[in-house]
Amino acid sequence: MTAAAVIVAAGASSRMGGGIKKEYRRLPGAFDSEGAPVTVLGAIVETFLAFQPEIAPIIVAHPLNAHNGETGARAAIGSRLACAGQGRLFFVPGGATRQKSVWRALRLLSSWQPDIVLVHDGARPWLNAALIEKVLNAVKLHGAALPVLPLTETPKTISGSFVSEHLKRESVVLAQTPQGFFFNALLSAHEKAAIQNEAETGRCREWTDDAEIYGAFSGQVACVEGDFMNRKITFANDLPSAP
Repeated sequence: MTAAAVIVAAGASSRMGGGIKKEYRRLPGAFDSEGAPVTVLGAIVETFLAFQPEIAPIIVAHPLNAHNGETGARAAIGSRLACAGQGRLFFVPGGATRQKSVWRALRLLSSWQPDIVLVHDGARPWLNAALIEKVLNAVKLHGAALPVLPLTETPKTISGSFVSEHLKRESVVLAQTPQGFFFNALLSAHEKAAIQNEAETGRCREWTDDAEIYGAFSGQVACVEGDFMNRKITFANDLPSAP
């Protein structure tokens, strides 16, 4: 079965405190085979390029603006990886929401019609081949899968300043990426989500991830064990603590 990947890197990185977009920042302690520093986005691209059997194409969804757009994404990836990814690495302008960014990437992927698509956050640079393989295998069995982690704290829902519901920790998990799906099923789910958003005049639903969209319109999503190292960079102090 053929597999493709979408790397979502179209956000503004507003919680990083300004400056360079988090996906375009250097990854502390990370260097390529030639000793050159690696960026957050570059580390992800390199992992997908190195995976066997081949994952292609790899679509990077980037911001619309000129500074952080395709030019910025290419610069963050670097000429070495861009050369290695020639014919496999492509770019698409993202949208105002995560759902719109992924949908644009999926529409571009329609030209290739892969069997499976993996959607990965552009701010999770500590991705590894073992997790990719685990998700791919689960997709082949179930049609859709995502990696999850158990909670170490007891979750609550709140209303104002008070607890409204006491949740059972064993039934709540933390979702990670890459999330994998049969391509046509995910594309169909995104198309339905886009139609729903257009129908809801004056508001646009913020889908949290692709598993939520798939679950709403296509079916159940299987869970596989996630990786504690595969954490997401959100705030500036997430980078200095890098392994």
